[in-house]
Amino acid sequence: MEQITAESAIRVILLDALGLSRASLARFLAAVGFEISGECATSGEALDVLRHAAADVILLDFDLYADPAEFISTAREAGYQGRFLAISSTVDARKSAVALKLGASGIFLKSEAPDRLVQAIRVVAAGDVWIDQKVIQSLAGELIDRDRVRGVNSPRQIDDREKNVLLGILGGLSNRSIGEEMGLSESSVKNVVQRLFHKGGVKTRGQLVRMALEGAFDSQEFLQRPVPSGLAGTRSS
Repeated sequence: MEQITAESAIRVILLDALGLSRASLARFLAAVGFEISGECATSGEALDVLRHAAADVILLDFDLYADPAEFISTAREAGYQGRFLAISSTVDARKSAVALKLGASGIFLKSEAPDRLVQAIRVVAAGDVWIDQKVIQSLAGELIDRDRVRGVNSPRQIDDREKNVLLGILGGLSNRSIGEEMGLSESSVKNVVQRLFHKGGVKTRGQLVRMALEGAFDSQEFLQRPVPSGLAGTRSS
């Protein structure tokens, strides 16, 4: 995937069955500086666009399919190297978990404001993760219920400071903003993030988020705490 710079327009493909909402969204995104690579009503149309047009982010309407994650798998098999941002009118923990596991970089709820969508696309295009807090809490609730039924806890133990930093990452906060929320220096936050990477056996914040939402860490109740408000939704660094 090409490196996206501040000067280059982020290329977007819209996959939405509703023509009117698709056209309105395309006009809005083009007006704020995005390049629209394609407007598609079906997965077949989107795959055809990908054969001859480049895209950094695919906006995937979660309400379009019974199993939207199937398109993610198909697009990857077809060679698409960009990001996926799923958009949904409802919180569906099962669909969200599967989509994130397959490589979606975000879950955005349609009830959010348009400027938040602009933020979300930019965050996802930059390689970070955007997940609505309602989705996080829904997934956390499912993880807690699952672990209670099984009577097991995740083997990866993290302390309270690590949990709070992880919450900040889930909220899309930069290291600096997490530090401001917690009263820590930016370098201290970076050290905690590195510890989380080591414990999770991962190299990126996106991988860390997915592990957290898949139940890889102990005491999943911490995911139901409010995500720090700060600058939630801004690019992580």
